Amino acid sequence: MSIAVPSSVRRPLPAAILAGAIALFAAAPASAVGEGTAQSSIADLIRPTTDFSKPEPGEAFPGGRATSRKSVDNRNAFSHSSGNMSFESELNFKVGNAIFRKLWVSAPASTKASDGLGPLFNARSCQRCHIKDGRGHPPEANWPEDDAVSMFLRLSIPPQTQADRERRRTRRAKVIPEPTYGGQLQDLAIQGHAGEGRMHITYEEVPVTLAGGEIVRLRKPVYRITDLGHGPLHPETMISPRVAPQMIGLGLLEAVPEDQILEREDPDDKDGDGISGRANRVWSLEQDRVMLGRFGLKAGNPTILQQSAEAFAGDIGISNPLVRQASGDCTARQQRCLKAPNGDTEAHGGLELSQELLDLTVFYSQNLAVPRRRAHDDPVILAGKALFYGIGCAACHRPKLYTGKVEGQPHLSNQLIWPYTDMLLHDMGEALADGRPEGDAEGREWRTAPLWGVGLTEVVSGHRFLLHDGRARGVKEAILWHGGEAQTARDAFAALSKAERDKLIAFVNSL
Repeated sequence: MSIAVPSSVRRPLPAAILAGAIALFAAAPASAVGEGTAQSSIADLIRPTTDFSKPEPGEAFPGGRATSRKSVDNRNAFSHSSGNMSFESELNFKVGNAIFRKLWVSAPASTKASDGLGPLFNARSCQRCHIKDGRGHPPEANWPEDDAVSMFLRLSIPPQTQADRERRRTRRAKVIPEPTYGGQLQDLAIQGHAGEGRMHITYEEVPVTLAGGEIVRLRKPVYRITDLGHGPLHPETMISPRVAPQMIGLGLLEAVPEDQILEREDPDDKDGDGISGRANRVWSLEQDRVMLGRFGLKAGNPTILQQSAEAFAGDIGISNPLVRQASGDCTARQQRCLKAPNGDTEAHGGLELSQELLDLTVFYSQNLAVPRRRAHDDPVILAGKALFYGIGCAACHRPKLYTGKVEGQPHLSNQLIWPYTDMLLHDMGEALADGRPEGDAEGREWRTAPLWGVGLTEVVSGHRFLLHDGRARGVKEAILWHGGEAQTARDAFAALSKAERDKLIAFVNSL
């Protein structure tokens, strides 16, 4: 597999931009597996272990040589660059970070490089959703840094016409947007305009009794939308709550060869293990063809470039080379929104975000490093690892993968990584279902979430909310929400003794 890096990222940056950049990181850890590994041995490298008496070689460095060796004890644990990048790449990373953090303003403005916000939007910058490059949260408490903008509602309806059905059949459309409000509910707007509506969440308590008598009180969310600004929603509207996921390790996941992912597909459960993972296949705006879906909570995007471009347009309202919509998610029924001033400028190729700046943002997103493991050799952690494998969690949370060649980014190439995901869709049961198809993904299906870094969520983001909508308050609750293909593993976890459950949770939190 070879992933091309846009020429605008490979080119040296102007001297004025380079000023103040930091030096290259230290040499890569010798224990990380790197370039030169024979293809015939890759299958052996990524095969799950059966020996839990000691750590596996390289396990301390889950991102291979690209693992960060910076401190994990502060909120910047997810914000460091790949640990083995070249000096020039480090500089590009820093500039991409500046774009990721940029606060956009409405047009027209004196700051021509930063205008074009909205007219409707969910956040003014990428960083406002992916807080400290980590996980977002539901709007349920006083969050002074971001006012709870890191969660929103996706909107769509079933196909209504033959044209809709044809677009879905050919995968030209992942969803059919709600005709008035578009693909997501945007509760913020520029001056002179009003947000589309407000999301409200209430919780119902669901008590669960575990072996030994421990009672865990899960919280089941109920969603409603109020203050709709453009009339009622379509009667068949489907909604899906989404909390912004953490950003680490994305370039490594993009670098995993497709055949490594597809070899684990088993949609008909031919091996009878109860696990029937399958790939999402979606339309690539860049390649103009169907590709394997990798990114997003339902693997609805094939590349980090497309994920970034759609987020710029949908979340912030910024036009770019892949999504050339100066009005963002405004629909034909929102004419006043469509007529609002925009920030398209010739300096950016007639857009609000140029190809070069988009490429730098993508490069930054590709190279947010995975932190080092903590206490991976602790006997309690190793015992928890054995339990994690033993009850079946590793059937979907695949421990190891191996990256292919990434053109222009040798630091991401040929690395043994430990993301704990198979990148496939799985039926997670009715309790976690959003009932909203996306691409080939059905309403009960979600992509297996990578687990690397999950134990640092509280350090980085100041909370422990997990799952697609943040309903789980930690690893224990997240496991207990699992159903469908994961029901057997979930029930096995509930049947463990409390001491065993604590060891398994300690292992997951060490990742």
